Amino acid sequence: MNDILKTPAATCLAAYLAAVSIITFALFGLDKLKALRGSWRIREKTLLLFSLFGGAAGGLLAMFLFRHKIRKPAFFPGLLMMLFLHIILLTLYFKWF
Repeated sequence: MNDILKTPAATCLAAYLAAVSIITFALFGLDKLKALRGSWRIREKTLLLFSLFGGAAGGLLAMFLFRHKIRKPAFFPGLLMMLFLHIILLTLYFKWF
């Protein structure tokens, strides 16, 4: 298991997930700022898609840190399920490769 974590593929995967999580975190923060200012908002679809494609951890962290989108039914359970899906997929990836 330790050898697989040192492969270029694992490094690229970790970098991708970190980057998407940081971008998702920033998008949630920007949307909260726009909500407070009453300006045009970031689409919920955009926030959910970034979360689905690897940014669920960043989205969940931003939800609680910024207290944003917590009451929306699609967000907390949806992001939590996406995070579990990411964990399962990573576990399967490292088990098989």
